[in-house]
Amino acid sequence: MTDTTSSAADLPVVALTLGDPAGIGPELMARLLARADLMAQANVVLVGDPWLWEQGQREAGLAVPLAPLRSLAEARGRPSPATPAFLAMDTVRPRDVRRARADAAGGASVLRVLDHCMDAALRRDIDAICFAPLNKHAMKQGGLKHEDELHHFAQYLGVQGYFCEFNTLGRLWTSRVSSHVPLRDAPSYIEKTRIIEAATLIYRSLQANGVDHPKVAVAGLNPHNGDGGICGREEIDIIEPAVRELNAAGLPVAGPFPADTIFLKARDGDLDAVVTMYHDQGQIAIKLMGFSQGVTVQGGLPIPITTPAHGTAYDIAGLGRADVNATANAFRIACRMGRAYRAGLSPFGSASHTS
Repeated sequence: MTDTTSSAADLPVVALTLGDPAGIGPELMARLLARADLMAQANVVLVGDPWLWEQGQREAGLAVPLAPLRSLAEARGRPSPATPAFLAMDTVRPRDVRRARADAAGGASVLRVLDHCMDAALRRDIDAICFAPLNKHAMKQGGLKHEDELHHFAQYLGVQGYFCEFNTLGRLWTSRVSSHVPLRDAPSYIEKTRIIEAATLIYRSLQANGVDHPKVAVAGLNPHNGDGGICGREEIDIIEPAVRELNAAGLPVAGPFPADTIFLKARDGDLDAVVTMYHDQGQIAIKLMGFSQGVTVQGGLPIPITTPAHGTAYDIAGLGRADVNATANAFRIACRMGRAYRAGLSPFGSASHTS
């Protein structure tokens, strides 16, 4: 249980962002910041445009008091974490945002705010980032030069090692050997080194999230795990040797298991994590089991970064109907991993600014 009387210096500093200005992000953050029980878990700083924050409160039907902050460097020195802080930025004008549309102005705004937070993380002014949903198409119009935000984060933070998205649902986490690539290209990513790195990263990340002895299993690639080689040999030639090497290194990872049954084990609580071979192998299962609860963790970065697994929900933007549950879950994970990061217990490596 978090001690709500703790000083701000005792808590991880977690930066929140408002996400795509045309989506449900501002409303979600208003609902999140109104939760005193959650805000007690961290020293929270919202970063974004004042007009957008006001809009989010109107849409949520809430008025949430925030303490003004001049810079993220001042966050740790705040006298009390009871009231979250607000760092105002001027990144986009109201007239340049069209509700429920993916536009360059909104994408550029998202990039500016996230980059500002990453700069603060590189200075160790903050311990974690939790961002509201963004839109990749808008961000690419607004200047994103990578396939997704994870690759932008990795380049900006100078990551040299393996990184991948984790998708989580409650206790269950998934990682991927390949991610945002065409399905026809996914088999070319099935390499022993990548499997070992994906399994090791999610094992260490779960430990940073408070799971002392994670139960991790690896999915096969082919139908029925290849049926002994008659339906593909990746399990025999690549995946099984990777699992043996992980075990020899002291990581009790199991598998491979057929992809069409491994999530039954996960659903029944026998596993904490599944290493999948490609994007939809895990995403379909996770989203079927709990679309409104899921969280995306940006795995392998030098700082914890989380976000709700759903998107900007343009279809309900401005209607006051956004469900905050996934955002609340993302915030909880950011707090837990932020504490581990600050204590030096994080699996993440060091970073150097390369932007």
